[in-house]
This record gives sequence, C-alpha cells and structure tokens, in this order.
Amino acid sequence: MCGIGGWLAGSGRIADGAALVTKTLNAQSHRGPDAHGLLTIGATILGHRRLSILDLSDAGRQPMTNERGDVAITFNGEINT
Repeated sequence: MCGIGGWLAGSGRIADGAALVTKTLNAQSHRGPDAHGLLTIGATILGHRRLSILDLSDAGRQPMTNERGDVAITFNGEINT
C-alpha cells in the first residue's frame, strides 16, 4: 500500500506546499518505505511513498510524467499494457 499527498498552490506559496507535502509523506513513511518522490509542475505538487511488492525496478517510480513532462500522475496501483 502506498502513500499519496498533493498541493495546489492557488494563492499560497509553492514553497509552503512543498514543505507540507514533504511533511505528509514523512508521516506516511510506513505506507511506502521503499522509495518516495516529489514533483512540482507549475502550482501543483504531487508526492508519493512507494511500497514495492511486484515491480522492484525504477520503472515504478512515482509521480510519473508523460514524455513531454507536462502531464503527471501519482496513484496506488499499476498499469498493465
């Protein structure tokens, strides 16, 4: 089971959001002790704590972006193609 956090800055400062999401992810460390990630795109911050059960490779690192880096996702699950 993973941990997820996020922030949409709106009228707040992006630095405040980064600190809050980091604090949230740290509080969820038991849900994802294997890795963590933080991604900022514009005024949005996505954070993820990873519990590696099936995919132990770096291909499962989150948050994930598309090839251009302008669309991102973080989720608890997997995508099968």
